Amino acid sequence: MIEAARLTKRYGDVLAVDDLSFTVSPGRVTGFLGPNGAGKSTTMRMILGVDAPSEGHVEIDGRPYRELDHPLRTVGALLDASARHPGRTARDHLRWLAATNDLPVKRVDEVLAMVGLTSVAKKRAGQYSLGMLQRLGIAGALLGDPRVLLFDEPVNGLDPEGIAWIRQLMHALAAEGRTIFVSSHLLPEMAQTAQDLVVIGKGKLIYQGTTEEFIARATDNAVRVRSPHLPELREALTARGANFREEGGALLVSDMDSDAIGELAFRAGATLHELSPARGSLETAFLQLTGEAVEYHATEATR
Repeated sequence: MIEAARLTKRYGDVLAVDDLSFTVSPGRVTGFLGPNGAGKSTTMRMILGVDAPSEGHVEIDGRPYRELDHPLRTVGALLDASARHPGRTARDHLRWLAATNDLPVKRVDEVLAMVGLTSVAKKRAGQYSLGMLQRLGIAGALLGDPRVLLFDEPVNGLDPEGIAWIRQLMHALAAEGRTIFVSSHLLPEMAQTAQDLVVIGKGKLIYQGTTEEFIARATDNAVRVRSPHLPELREALTARGANFREEGGALLVSDMDSDAIGELAFRAGATLHELSPARGSLETAFLQLTGEAVEYHATEATR
C-alpha cells in the first residue's frame, strides 16, 4: 500500500505538488493521471525518496522509503527507461542491482525470461531499442519480487504485443495482492488497464476512486442518435428546445429519453439508424474534469 498525506513540494517559487493526499490499495491497478506539469513525476520521485517533500509525508507499507532495509524487496520502480549504463549488458546491469540488495543471481535470469530478454541478455544496453529498454526497466522493477510496483509511462516504445503483455502482467501482479501504481498519457490504454484512478492537476488532487465512477461522473446520460435525415431531426429537436450536440456524424441528445426521441423522429419523418445510450470514455472524462487544471494551452492554428 502507498499512503501519501498532505504531500507538498516547492522548487523556489514553484509549487509543484500542493497538499496532496491519496491511497493506493493492494490487489488493484491504480492509474495516476494528470495534464503535463501536473506534478505526477515529482510525486513518484517523492514516493521513492528521490526528492524530499517540502511538507507532508508518504509511506510504502507503513514505512518511508528511506527506512526500508532492502528497498528492492519491498518496492520496484520504472521511472526512466534510459537510466542504464550503455556499456553494460542487460544481465550485468541486473546482476549489479541484485548485488545491492542481496538478491540471488538466479533471480536475474528469472526476470529476464519474464520480460522476454533472455536471447539478448548479453547485448549491451546501449544497443537496445526503446522498447527493449522498457522491458529491461520492468525486469529491474521485478527483480526483488516486491509487493509494491511503480511504473511511469511503461508502454512508451512498446509495440502492440508489448503493450498487451505489460497490461496482462500488471493485472496478474495485482491479482497476487500487490500494489500497482502506473502513470501514463495513453488514456485508451489506461482505460483497459487501471481499475482505480488518482487524478491530479496543478499539484492538487482532482479525483480518487474507481475508473468506472470517474467516467460516469463526466457522462451526461446522453442518447446517441444516427439518421440519414439529420437536418430534419435537428430542426425537430431545436423546435422542442432539446439540448443536443453533433459528434462523429451522430447527435447526442442529453435531456430526452429514447422513447421521446423516437416519437419526435417519427413525426418529423426522420428514419433512425441508431438510438442508444451514449457511452462515456476515459479520454472524454479526463478532458472534462481536468480542463481547468491544464497548465499549457495551445493556441488554435491559423493559416
